[in-house]
Amino acid sequence: MLKILNGNPFESNEECLIVGLFEKPEKFTGILEQLDDIFDGELTELVKSGDISAKYKSVNIIHSLGKSNVKRIVFVGLGKEKDASYTKLKDVFGSASKKLVGMRLSNLAIALDTFVSEKASEDEAALAFSEAYIMGSYRFQDYKQKSNEPEIKIETIKIFTNASEDEIKLAAEVGSFYGEGTNSARTLVNLPGNMLKASDLAQYAKTLGEKHSFEVEILNKDEIEKLGMGAFLAVNQGSSEPPYMIVLKYQGKDEWKDVIGLVGKGITFDTGGYSIKPKDGIVGMKTDMGGAAAVLGAMEIIGNLRPKQNVVAVIPTTDNMISGNAFKPDDVITSFSGKTIEVLNTDAEGRLVLADAITYAKHHGADYLVDVATLTGGVIVALGLDKTGALTNDEALFEKVLEASSEVGEFIWRLPYTEKDKERVRSSKVADLNNSPGREGHAIMGGAFIGEFVEDTPWVHLDIAGTATINADHDLGPAGATGVMARTLALFVENFDLEKE
Repeated sequence: MLKILNGNPFESNEECLIVGLFEKPEKFTGILEQLDDIFDGELTELVKSGDISAKYKSVNIIHSLGKSNVKRIVFVGLGKEKDASYTKLKDVFGSASKKLVGMRLSNLAIALDTFVSEKASEDEAALAFSEAYIMGSYRFQDYKQKSNEPEIKIETIKIFTNASEDEIKLAAEVGSFYGEGTNSARTLVNLPGNMLKASDLAQYAKTLGEKHSFEVEILNKDEIEKLGMGAFLAVNQGSSEPPYMIVLKYQGKDEWKDVIGLVGKGITFDTGGYSIKPKDGIVGMKTDMGGAAAVLGAMEIIGNLRPKQNVVAVIPTTDNMISGNAFKPDDVITSFSGKTIEVLNTDAEGRLVLADAITYAKHHGADYLVDVATLTGGVIVALGLDKTGALTNDEALFEKVLEASSEVGEFIWRLPYTEKDKERVRSSKVADLNNSPGREGHAIMGGAFIGEFVEDTPWVHLDIAGTATINADHDLGPAGATGVMARTLALFVENFDLEKE
């Protein structure tokens, strides 16, 4: 439960109060001045001695020892006030949340105004806090045997501020929507492949759609076959699990026009097929549905925010397995669009399922397309593990995606996309396209292949193979799935104002 209060936090019984501390203030004011009085000037001395640090992202906890109704005060270092931007506040709150998780609290309070600066208003601080706290305190419920120790969860969070209660409440709620949508995406990616099959992902999407009153369409294998989605079906051939094409529609305008299409790769486990992955490379392939998770996380945020936009989300989901029925290198398949494809690499399967999903999104009226996929190892070689690679055929649309990614702090780097790239994916001697024209520019080739099905529709491709997971704990969460692009996609939709020419 979230409460916004204009009162004095020291007049209520709080287990813990979070307070922001800038470096080298001329003097304490507001809450900090009250605290200094409560501690008989000792706060000033503790800061001077360095026992309480204002260094950026430092966290110091002191006990009030009965001098205040607040049991503990958590001092969060903000660094220099001139540097205290909205983005940096999120990192601060995320870092602090990790300490708070270990404190086994049932309630929590924050002195919001101590985090306000020229670069971050009260509502921005509230948004940053709620988003970062939810993300930073995220933990995946693993399958280890549990102790009998009862779990304690924070039931009430109080935000004390002098600002408008309604404005702060709205900002905090929006932040929580973004944090919760991201965490939902993380959980989907963290689930083992035997616990998240294509049918499970389809059921999750159906439940999400029902909760947020989306129009839901889930095509089963027979329906996919009748439509002739040969590229999607080829990837599923080796599996004992049926495929599903998931469609969620959110209509925020009176007419179904100016439709944004979000397309996410939903490969629930990827062996590589007969182009099998090595033993080290196959571990972690439960995460190959990170694009689908990002789209579903974004749709959860969109369902809560209810923006005045039209959105269709399309997710092709299956695993890529090996059996006597599996598709093979040298096979020629026919996509939903009618274009034929020579299969040179069965481990380049993501672009095949996305080809039919992109075509189906256009069938549902998508005027703009953004696809998200853990598509290529090549993007990791090119950009490392902390950057999402992008391709586009439309400058204006890409700028809108880039603006959203910058605001939420998810770094995107645009890769070149030229006529020569298009020629390479058209280089097959036996079909219209080939799905793997070589390792050179591998990330670009994966996107360029998808671009053949996009055709003239304004489009941005996002390759999250490097950013969908992280190997170490970070400010906004633990090691594992990041939920990357859920927030970017949702903010892109929320702010979308590009008029279709």
